Amino acid sequence: MTNTTTWLTGLITVAILLVYEAALLLVERRNPARLARSAHATLREEWFAALSKQRGSEILAVQTLRNSLMSATMTASTAALGLMGAATLAAPSLNASFGAGDVNSGQFTARLALELVLMTVLFASLVCSAMAVRYYNHAGFISSMPVDSDERGRWAPTGAVYLRRAGLLYSWGLRHLLMVAPLLASIVYPLAGPVAAVIVVVALLGFDRFTPA
Repeated sequence: MTNTTTWLTGLITVAILLVYEAALLLVERRNPARLARSAHATLREEWFAALSKQRGSEILAVQTLRNSLMSATMTASTAALGLMGAATLAAPSLNASFGAGDVNSGQFTARLALELVLMTVLFASLVCSAMAVRYYNHAGFISSMPVDSDERGRWAPTGAVYLRRAGLLYSWGLRHLLMVAPLLASIVYPLAGPVAAVIVVVALLGFDRFTPA
């Protein structure tokens, strides 16, 4: 397979994912209620508001947030392990291209470009998931405050904001992990990249669409 074909299939793979995300952002601006992540962000805010009105709900809130915190932690751990593997995968290519001899003679190949994109996606997943852990942790402290206390009333708006941010960041962390599949496919066999990208987009389309019951 020629280098031109590898570059072309790699660009198509990345372009499919970027176009879908751009279209999703456009839909979110025009009609947020159509997207699951917007609807679920509102759900978390209303959940927090509802529990804030019920005495004795502090333990339930903390337990629920602990489950979300664990999920975000697992996503962050998976992204970190994947990033280490991707760095190991890219190291020989980086060394072959720029590690020895004249730097100007190094070739920036399509495979190396895809490996760097893969590392970027995994790093983005790690950052989003780690930030979700941070916000869930702070929201847990707020939720554990007695409902009738002045401190809870003062921090309640912040808690709702933190829950919304945590959920959105967790969603982004998972999305970036799913995007790893077409990038890996393109690295292993370039022609499989666009096909895998289309499959991932179709799968995301089902998850992203929100249909009220």
